[in-house]
Amino acid sequence: MADQRLDAHQKALAVNLERAIYGTIAEIGAGQEVARCFLQAGGASGTVAKTVSAYDMTFSDAIYGKVERYVSRERVEGMLEHEYGLLLERLAATRGAASRFFVFADTISARNFAGTNECHGWIGLRFQHEIGSAPDEILVHVNLLDPTNLLQQQAVGLLGVNLVHAAFFRSETLALLLAATFEGLENRVEIDLVAVAGGLFAGVDERHAVVDLARSGLSPAVLLPRVGHPAPPSEVLRKRPLMLVPGVFREVTVVHGRMLRAGCERLAAEAPDEREPLPLFVLTTRHPREEENAPIEDLVDRAESLSESGADVLVVSRPELYRTVEYVLRYTSAPVRIALGSLTLADVFQESHYGQLDGALMEALARLFAFNVRVYVHPMPATLVDGLHPETARSIGTPDADGLIGLDQLAVAPPASHLLRYLVESGFLEAVGSERPDPTKGTVTARS
Repeated sequence: MADQRLDAHQKALAVNLERAIYGTIAEIGAGQEVARCFLQAGGASGTVAKTVSAYDMTFSDAIYGKVERYVSRERVEGMLEHEYGLLLERLAATRGAASRFFVFADTISARNFAGTNECHGWIGLRFQHEIGSAPDEILVHVNLLDPTNLLQQQAVGLLGVNLVHAAFFRSETLALLLAATFEGLENRVEIDLVAVAGGLFAGVDERHAVVDLARSGLSPAVLLPRVGHPAPPSEVLRKRPLMLVPGVFREVTVVHGRMLRAGCERLAAEAPDEREPLPLFVLTTRHPREEENAPIEDLVDRAESLSESGADVLVVSRPELYRTVEYVLRYTSAPVRIALGSLTLADVFQESHYGQLDGALMEALARLFAFNVRVYVHPMPATLVDGLHPETARSIGTPDADGLIGLDQLAVAPPASHLLRYLVESGFLEAVGSERPDPTKGTVTARS
């Protein structure tokens, strides 16, 4: 059953033919694709006790209780709780001794007719790993990337079949279960939050599990709030002015927090009519010059250290700064500002980072400096130049009288120097910060 070459039909049939598996499929939005997959595979009468789809809000509220948002964690948890309770109430006496009960539930916002909505959803599964055992549970938040409603419905169907099959046949580890859930959905679905409960997942650290979604490429970004449990990035970023400090942060220092706070004050002064800026550290899983991602334990430790500096942490799977900008602009059209040290900016201008782009450095900069995006450039001590990659070090000029390298001291070689000058004169790059950083507390390893 663990053959990774199984398609959706084969997976659904494998579940249907396992006579002990029995339960309910409840779906809101994006059709009833998960139920359809199981019903069409054959043998579903031995697996499906009930299917239900409460599309109308009044019906949904009557069955599962009122909620503020219908596509939400609260709603899918209510669906699981209600349907699993009914399953036990009605079938435990007659089937409990021979069945592993489950409830699959989803609440989805697929692409509307006008194409104006956020395409995402919550999916949950409550299931007995063994006959008679207390239930385990897994919740995921997904973003749907297909361009049409029909394709998104089909993706939800495959996702649901994958999850049910993986829970019963490929749950040796959470990482394996999630990888199996994602099979066949590359570039169609992102999973940016996972939450688990129950004995099967005993010992799973929630923050480790969420960070690993970005590290393994299941999502371009995940969010670790400074306070509380992880949340989908969309719920935090939506319509907010953003102040970003990116880096790999092998060493977290007080300088990073100062840069973030100073940037928020400057952005608030720039745009007094906007909402209060949201400060975010952007932790990349690796530097562009590195091939391997950092170990998951290191990433979580860095994120926790950054949180202590007073801000949420966005963990991104790709190191290129323009990719981070493209991601956050999914959810906000408000001003986005990025605080960079001058030596970090010099590294951003290295052509070798952008070989995958047809337009190389020019395309990367065009995608980085999108509408309403600006970069605040902070000076850094010249003593840190020795730690730079030689290619980047060649872009550093003579320090100023205080031994600092600021925007004016960068000596990017032509023709990139012309791009640098254009960005400065156009206001996309702005020199900030006259206070001399403490060289014992700075680090050039925190590069974007």
